[in-house]
Amino acid sequence: MADTTTGTSTSGKTGNGATGNPANSGLTAVGTTPPGGSGTGAATGTATGLAQTAQEYAGKVSDAATQAKDYVTDKVGVVGDKIKEFSNKDLGELTSNAKEFARQNPGQAILISAAAGLILGLLVRGRR
Repeated sequence: MADTTTGTSTSGKTGNGATGNPANSGLTAVGTTPPGGSGTGAATGTATGLAQTAQEYAGKVSDAATQAKDYVTDKVGVVGDKIKEFSNKDLGELTSNAKEFARQNPGQAILISAAAGLILGLLVRGRR
């Protein structure tokens, strides 16, 4: 029989009692009923383990949600700054900048235009 306080067995070997034959170490595998027992202890242990796992996952989800909130807050701030920057510029200057960009990067300008058209189409269609 294993000595639970020191981790040594009666044979003189050291260890935590989790290796070897469970019948000799006094441990029972989760989900099995010990000899002469009803199995409620194993069920309670399993429920406790599941509750701890659920709490760990809840903490991870909470951390991820906090990080996502911080990321979105930062990006909203950047977009707000860009909108303020564009509102301070002259419309003619913005038009000339857009034309120059389209001349230098025609493929990218077409993709941006297509994406903008798709988004506007979805917004208009969604309001009906």
